[in-house]
Amino acid sequence: MQIHDLEFKIFLSAAQIQDRVQSIGAALTTQYEDKNPLFISILSGAFVFASDLIRSFNAPCEVGFVKLSSYKGTRSSGDVQTVMGLEKDLEGRHLIVVEDIVDTGRTLHFFLEHLRSQNPASVCTVALLCKPDALQFEVPIDYIGFEIPDEFVVGYGLDYDGLGRNLPDLLVKSEE
Repeated sequence: MQIHDLEFKIFLSAAQIQDRVQSIGAALTTQYEDKNPLFISILSGAFVFASDLIRSFNAPCEVGFVKLSSYKGTRSSGDVQTVMGLEKDLEGRHLIVVEDIVDTGRTLHFFLEHLRSQNPASVCTVALLCKPDALQFEVPIDYIGFEIPDEFVVGYGLDYDGLGRNLPDLLVKSEE
């Protein structure tokens, strides 16, 4: 499949992704069923994952969104900016941070420091994807959907300059 100027091929099918999301949702339900957690989805990439994950959570919960930006094209800019923040009091709350992908760890590191300064009861991190070979910041990830190689991926919420978020599978850039 071509997106802009690059060719992509299926890396993880929609069925594989959904199986893993259901498994994580069940584990989170067991862990937080009596705590009314606040799921915090990091926009824009995590919105599809967060939507499916929250629907697989079978207990009361709330949902919030933040927009953090560090990407341009296929590369991280190295600079994390808060574009849209939470408007909820986080003190004493159980937080579940939902991220699409952790590669360098810079975005999650920045955001977790910000959250901890607001005295939540707990912070749990969930990432659909993690690139262990690309990590530059140590960040705790409590639940990882899939560990993947340090390659560029799109689909299931992740984009390439605005395109590809709507694809149900996860695609990896093809080698030419």
